[in-house]
Amino acid sequence: MIQPRRYLAQAQLALMLLTRLPAGELPAPAPSRAQARWAFALGGLVAGALGWAAQHGALGLGLSPMVGAWLALGVMALVTGALHHDGLADYADGMGGGRDRAHVLEIMRDSRIGSYGVLALVLVLALMASALASFPAGAPLAVFLFAATGSRLSMALVLALLPPARPDGLGQSAAGARGWGWLWPGALVLVLLGLGLGLAALVALGVMGLAAFLAARVAMARIGGQTGDVLGAVQILSEMAALLVLAAMLG
Repeated sequence: MIQPRRYLAQAQLALMLLTRLPAGELPAPAPSRAQARWAFALGGLVAGALGWAAQHGALGLGLSPMVGAWLALGVMALVTGALHHDGLADYADGMGGGRDRAHVLEIMRDSRIGSYGVLALVLVLALMASALASFPAGAPLAVFLFAATGSRLSMALVLALLPPARPDGLGQSAAGARGWGWLWPGALVLVLLGLGLGLAALVALGVMGLAAFLAARVAMARIGGQTGDVLGAVQILSEMAALLVLAAMLG
C-alpha cells in the first residue's frame, strides 16, 4: 500500500541531508537515511534548477557566459553547503597522500585541506565552468537537471554497491537498504530528461558512469569501501563528466 506521508518524509530527509534548504521538522518516527536513498537523485532537481536560474539571470543582466557559469556553480555549492566539494577535496587528499588504509581514512577525516584537495577542486570547478560557458545563451535547463540528477544517482549506486569503509558517518548510516526499488524514481526522471537531449544524454550517461566507477574502484582498492567523502567525490566527478560531454555535443 502506498503511504504518501512516509515517502514525503523520506524525500524531506534527503533534502535535509544533501542541501542546506529549509525542509521543516521530520515527523515521528523519522525515516532512516537508507530509506531516503531513493530521493537522493531527486535532490539534484533543486540544485540544478537553481544553478540554471543563476546562469540565465546573469546573462539577463548582460554578464558573460563564463561569469554566469561561475555564479551557477557558486549557487549550487551554497545550496548543498559545499558538501560534495568537501568530499572531493578530502578524497583527493586521502587517495593522493595516504600511505595505507588507516592513513587514507585519517587524512579524509581531517577537516584541513591539502594540496591534492586544492588542485582537485580548482581543476574540477574550472572544467565545469568552462563546460557551462560553452553555451553562448546559457546551458539549457535539461543540461543542468540531467547532470545534477544523474550524478546523485551515481552516488546512490556507489552507496548501494560498496560496503562502508568505516563503522560511522554518512557512508555507513545510509547503507543497508535492501532491493533495488529505490532506484526507479531517479532513473525515471533521468530518462525523461534524457529524451530532450537525445544521443548526447546517452553518451553523457556512459561517461558519467565511467567516472563514478573509476572513483569507486580507487576507493575500494585503497580503503575497502565507501565513505561520505567518497560519495561526495563520486557526485562531483560524475557531474563534471556529464557537463563536459553535453557541452561538447550540444554547446
